[in-house]
Amino acid sequence: MARRKRGQAVSGWINLDKPYDLGSTQAVSRVRRIFDAQKAGHAGTLDPLATGVLPIALGEATKTVPFLMDADKAYRFTIAWGRTTATYDREGETLASSDVRPTLAQVEAVLPRFVGEIQQVPPAYSAIKVDGERAYDLARAGETVELEPRTVVIHAARIADAVDADHVTLEVECGKGTYVRAIVRDLAEALGACGHVSELRRTRVGSFTEANAVTLDILEDLGHKARQSEALLPVETALDDIPALAVTDEDAFRLKQGRSIVLVPRQVETVKAGLKPGSRTVSAMAGGSLVALCEMRAGRLEPSRVFNL
Repeated sequence: MARRKRGQAVSGWINLDKPYDLGSTQAVSRVRRIFDAQKAGHAGTLDPLATGVLPIALGEATKTVPFLMDADKAYRFTIAWGRTTATYDREGETLASSDVRPTLAQVEAVLPRFVGEIQQVPPAYSAIKVDGERAYDLARAGETVELEPRTVVIHAARIADAVDADHVTLEVECGKGTYVRAIVRDLAEALGACGHVSELRRTRVGSFTEANAVTLDILEDLGHKARQSEALLPVETALDDIPALAVTDEDAFRLKQGRSIVLVPRQVETVKAGLKPGSRTVSAMAGGSLVALCEMRAGRLEPSRVFNL
């Protein structure tokens, strides 16, 4: 007899406003406990020192995590001038200091260099693996970590605020794999200054924004009132840039069995109009629920991930 899974079969997304000084894995554990969920995961790690949007997937939503990992993101962060640290944040050991305080005009003048498709070397204190080991583990052990530059895309970068000469707050919209701490490192170098990240907040991941994010305190309170489902977003929330196609109950049954379905010409044209260049992925919906993620090939939908909702 199969062993019954522990927890409840709850599925959906939580748009968590992660607090300061809490790791992403710890945040997932807290949310999973509140919902007593069988499965949980997150889309895009946030450093403990960062706050903001951390999408957490429960149950069947975990099957859509890879799609949100590739989504664009937005950050708001403050640079503190005068000190460069080993980690490029305020917790790191000081490596260098300087009296240089770039003006807003100087910062604005160099920002265009950091917009578009650029080459960026990730910080040594990052989760990238080097010979099977996390770079930050090697760095903490005192080893020299040399990471290769990688191509990242920054859609926009602008000055948001400047409370004094020692600080400037920027807002950045970027693609996956971009490191804010590397932006600050390279920006300071371009300005002949020393600087580090003193505050960091992620404001958006795909369609998940800080405007509709919920705190752990709110989730705990809803949990005590047995109303935590009010904060649960549909599984398909992570698939906002993937075209959705309504299918019949009969076709939904076939897809859930792992069998392909044939589309009529009108359906093919509808799907093609919504597909991104180079993509074949389609969400099959029935009765308002996600049935499967499919690949469209030669006028047919072939299921790649089936959902039990």
